[in-house]
Amino acid sequence: MKTVQQLMSLKGRVAMITGGAGHLGYAMAEGLAQAGASVILLDVDEAAAQRKAKELARKYKVKAVALAADLADPIALAAIPRFIQKKMKRLDILINCAALVGTSHLKGWAVPFGQQDIGTWRQAVEVNLTSVFALAQKCHPLLKKHGTGSVINIASIYGFLGPDMSLYKGTGLGNPAAYAASKGGIIQLTRWLATSLAPQVRVNTISMGGVFRNHKNPFLSRYVAKTPLHRMAVEEDIMGAAVYLAGDLSKYVTGHNLIVDGGLSAW
Repeated sequence: MKTVQQLMSLKGRVAMITGGAGHLGYAMAEGLAQAGASVILLDVDEAAAQRKAKELARKYKVKAVALAADLADPIALAAIPRFIQKKMKRLDILINCAALVGTSHLKGWAVPFGQQDIGTWRQAVEVNLTSVFALAQKCHPLLKKHGTGSVINIASIYGFLGPDMSLYKGTGLGNPAAYAASKGGIIQLTRWLATSLAPQVRVNTISMGGVFRNHKNPFLSRYVAKTPLHRMAVEEDIMGAAVYLAGDLSKYVTGHNLIVDGGLSAW
């Protein structure tokens, strides 16, 4: 029987995180790098991805590279496996974190239902959901090669809960329908992929609750009051979940939705 330390180790494995230069993406990248994985940070912001990759390599003495790509661009998506093969020779872990979120600055996004824009809806579904399908499909040959493939899709509690709009009253914040629909789609897509890509590749979801981004009252106090652990999430709360699902600690876990929400959905 392997030790816990052996099960935790990701040495020799390669991970790619979409949205890897962002808050959550980089937190997960740090966790995987600490466990020994080499890392590809895929992000639409090339300068940020390059900067973060250099930081990872320096701090954790692992190979880390940046990849700039727009996940709504089919040509860019098609080129990703070639990049991975050239730079890393393999792929064991794919984390789909990139997304348009509630605070994204888009036309007709975090606004009342009657003002939500159908073009923005389509854009959100393309980035949040279609890219997850496309990347899993294109990276599948690499992921299944060594029998260590793990796909982790980042969803949200609002993929399975209806939003409490009273949280947002008078704040300027919102909860777009396209965000909820695309995150709900990710949770079901995870189940489909888990049963279809087994046994070589495991596929799981992490559904996050609200992550603190300098939120102000009254939203912050309202949200905390609804959460049994009496706080919003911070970046390090997702690190352990990602490391667990990435490697052998969870080698008999697939098709699972790991909820990281401080207990909000347990009421």
